[in-house]
Amino acid sequence: MAEGLLRNLLGADSGWEITSAGVCAATGWPASFNAIKAMREKEIDISGLTSRALTSDLIKEADLLITMTHGHKQAILATAPESEGKVFLLKSFGIAKCAADISDPVGAPLDVYRRVRDEMDAALPDLILTMLEKKD
Repeated sequence: MAEGLLRNLLGADSGWEITSAGVCAATGWPASFNAIKAMREKEIDISGLTSRALTSDLIKEADLLITMTHGHKQAILATAPESEGKVFLLKSFGIAKCAADISDPVGAPLDVYRRVRDEMDAALPDLILTMLEKKD
């Protein structure tokens, strides 16, 4: 959902390559029914996206690695300590810098997916500002 939201906010001509990958994800799984439904309510289609595992190559190639939880951040740093300066929690940007986790809604009812979607959507503008600052 975060990939779909960020792509939507940046627009097709942003010049940014946005890719999502999971620390504990299998590769090739479609987005869940509730994720697709929650995103369609925002007129964003993620039905063509599939899961993929985070690899050492993806970590090396990334300018920024954005995680939903502290646990994900720690897992990346344990695997690739050299990536410390580019691994951040999604909610760690902006003035508040609350650095709180965003829970994984997998298997939850649609209302939980909506809440998580909206939580990510609210955090993304601060991430985009950081991305723009790093681009300059």
